[in-house]
Amino acid sequence: MTEQPPAEPTETTEATTPEATTPEPTETPEATTPEATTPEATTPEATTPEATTPEATTPEATTPEPAPSPAPVPKPGPVPSPAAVRRMAHPQPPVRTPVTPSGPPAESFGRVAEDGTVFVRTGDGEKEVGAYPGASPDEALHYFARKFDELYASADLLHQRLSGTDVSAKDAADALTKLREHIAETGVVGDLAALDAKLSDIESAVSARRDAEAAERSAARAAAATERERIVAEAERIAGQPENKVQWKSSGARMRELLDEWKGHQRSGPRLDRETEGALWQRFSAARNSFDKARRTHFAQLGGTQAEAKAAKQELVKEAEALTSSTDWGPTAGAYKRLMDRWRKAGRASRADDDALWARFKAAQDTFFAAKDAFAAKEDEEFRGNLEVKEGLLKEAEAILPVTDLDAAKAALRSVQDKWDAAGKVPRGDVERMEKGMRRVEQAVRDADEKRWHQTNPEVAARAQSMVDQLEASVASLRDDLARAQASGNERKVKDAQAKLDAQEQWLVQARGNLDEFGA
Repeated sequence: MTEQPPAEPTETTEATTPEATTPEPTETPEATTPEATTPEATTPEATTPEATTPEATTPEATTPEPAPSPAPVPKPGPVPSPAAVRRMAHPQPPVRTPVTPSGPPAESFGRVAEDGTVFVRTGDGEKEVGAYPGASPDEALHYFARKFDELYASADLLHQRLSGTDVSAKDAADALTKLREHIAETGVVGDLAALDAKLSDIESAVSARRDAEAAERSAARAAAATERERIVAEAERIAGQPENKVQWKSSGARMRELLDEWKGHQRSGPRLDRETEGALWQRFSAARNSFDKARRTHFAQLGGTQAEAKAAKQELVKEAEALTSSTDWGPTAGAYKRLMDRWRKAGRASRADDDALWARFKAAQDTFFAAKDAFAAKEDEEFRGNLEVKEGLLKEAEAILPVTDLDAAKAALRSVQDKWDAAGKVPRGDVERMEKGMRRVEQAVRDADEKRWHQTNPEVAARAQSMVDQLEASVASLRDDLARAQASGNERKVKDAQAKLDAQEQWLVQARGNLDEFGA
């Protein structure tokens, strides 16, 4: 039984049935129908010259875009993903249009037998491809040659993707596997050696891409390990600080930030090998545990210390508040100073307790010193008249200087001192000025008295006279030595005697001056 030939040629399978005797193209036993081997070609029309393009026959190709039509009014599109933004910022080189192999046309590698069977010439001889019943030999060769061109274009397109895009080695390897399967299942006429060479180039490119990706992953893992090491090292530094220098609040916050950084690297960073990551995590965990333990210990001890400080400061506050009404101004002011010294040595309580106790302590101090200042201000007003009297006495005392008559100066100073004591106190701000002026006058009179005593001291006068006598005897002796040296004519002895005589005479002049001070 026969069937009507279809509108377009189709291929036959290995089994020859009565229906297979119809004028339909046939292939060798290993060939299958184009519909079974080409995912994109779902109908026989997909093999027509008008619908067949290099992009439509590759496993990776998509449906050809329709002809341009008037664009509608633009609408806001979705927000691009990070990957899309990266592609826009760093566009890949455009993929070139697939080409056919250089050299003779594909039809020149085949022939058609008298029975309509199509053969392709290979390096190992001829190989049966299929048949195109009802067609001329040229049409049959063109049909199988066009299928070769489509396969070569698919291979060239895959090679271009490897050369000009960032396709992964895995995706490229999967595409190459599918392409090999497609080539094995499809009968074609063309330069099969060129196609095999193209597949070898693709395989080499896939291997190179795989090596490059491995190197990138290795570099990324090394960078990630370095970054994890930085996190661990900083955590260990924080945990290793001396307890008395740790800023617990800021250090604790930094430890939490380091943990968040570690989690971020785990979520989005390259995966480290199990051994490296395990070792780093053990160090990081040990540092965190050590810091947490030290922090808990510190605050536990701080609680006990703060309790002791609170109790001590409560006692100080009670003592300070008990002195607020004292009018014994000098001793009480000293008592408050000693309380302040004890407050500084008591240590710190909790912030709330410390602030409350300090407020009470300061209030007690302020109450006492405000009363003391008010009392002093009242006294100063009362002493204002005494200041005027003492300023007059100070002028009278300063008139004694310079001392020319010691006895008269001493008598005048005693009179001023008696009046000074009787005048009473002066305001606090003027005490130092007035006392300093009076001390200057008293010191000048005292110096004049000491100088006169020194000049009239019998013992000192006797020592001065004795010194003069000794020097006069020495000078007389040296003059005799000089005369003898001059008589001998010895110049060296004359020179030595003259030098000694000059020195002794100078000393004698100074001694006589000192003796004159005593009136001798």
